[in-house]
Amino acid sequence: MVITGIEPINKTKCQVYLDGEPVFPLYKGEISRYQLKPEMELGEETYQIIRCEIVLKRVKLRAMHLLTDMGRTEAQLRTKLLRDGYSEEIVSEAVAYVKSFGYINDLEYARSFINSRKERKSRKEIYASLCQKGISREWIEKAMEEEYQYEDSKEAIRTLLRKKGYDAEKADYEEKHKVMAYLVRKGFSYEEVRSAMRLDEW
Repeated sequence: MVITGIEPINKTKCQVYLDGEPVFPLYKGEISRYQLKPEMELGEETYQIIRCEIVLKRVKLRAMHLLTDMGRTEAQLRTKLLRDGYSEEIVSEAVAYVKSFGYINDLEYARSFINSRKERKSRKEIYASLCQKGISREWIEKAMEEEYQYEDSKEAIRTLLRKKGYDAEKADYEEKHKVMAYLVRKGFSYEEVRSAMRLDEW
């Protein structure tokens, strides 16, 4: 394999390209240590030493640090590591490593996400948010089935009604219509909204 480029990322680090593809970033001291230069042939032994003893260890630690910093889905972690300049192959190995220790669990992430938001967000909003985070529809639907009960949606509607200062006894037809339209746009079903707005406390 041929080093086709070594491009500065910042004052201390450079992106290394092999056969035209970005494979990993290295510190300038590491580049000097292994005497890496553009257009040189990189031997398999040297490549494996750099890959396994430096880069892969670094990516695994980076992945664990990112997960300690905040909860992430597998897709979010993968995207972050790829943006750091590591190849798909190395990122996949690092992700598999942290998954083997249970540091990533998309189903558990979905459960926690739903449980922390179901009292103020509609199922539709939560579903869309989880999709954006890269969680599979299968895991989202399973988590929702486990975490949701009918009363949860009504409680979320109650919370929003309290925030809007809604009073069922004082509200006229126009206000009720506006509030109902607002809640339906938030993703609650018409039946859920109508049921919650007709409760005695409202």
